[in-house]
Amino acid sequence: MFRKFAADALGLSDVGVIVPPAEYNKVDADDYLFHEAGEKIFFLIKSKKDEYCFTNLGLVHVDGESAVSSKRTIRRYEFASCEIENVTLETAGTLDMDVELKFSLGGVVFSIDVKKVFIEQLKDIYKALYTINKLQNRDETARENALRVLQATAEMHKVSPQNEQQIITTFNAVLDNLNHAVLDRFTRRDYSAVFEKFIHS
Repeated sequence: MFRKFAADALGLSDVGVIVPPAEYNKVDADDYLFHEAGEKIFFLIKSKKDEYCFTNLGLVHVDGESAVSSKRTIRRYEFASCEIENVTLETAGTLDMDVELKFSLGGVVFSIDVKKVFIEQLKDIYKALYTINKLQNRDETARENALRVLQATAEMHKVSPQNEQQIITTFNAVLDNLNHAVLDRFTRRDYSAVFEKFIHS
């Protein structure tokens, strides 16, 4: 028991390991996935306190108060509504025992220490997260362009007199197309393809 307290006090309990796919069904995070909606784990980092579960839809963080407490808080960050930013990987020096994966997701900053023997796997998740950020930025540009097109369309109709029924019909058609563009076409929710391309463990 003393060793657990000592490790927690020294911060050693926060150094994570990469969980292999064969053991995904044994982690706490698996209980909180939306399997019914096709959510699946692609990468998982586990320390004595926390689990960082990267799925095709987002990050599920099982947040523990300490290594010796059973209390957990489940936090979910969906890629569709939370932008990934500032993805960095800090490799280990000669005497370092761990490497550090850093990123922010929806404005929340994550700094995850992982045993340096897992550096190759961490390179994979680094590439995946960096690529998701690029795709999110591309989608944001597309959504902004859709709103510009809407404004231009509205200006065109100002100079083209229409009766009330024509206006209603046009409004509904434009609204349907805008919602499809902004909410579906240019708001990617499932990043399975990215993880399948980069994750090799």
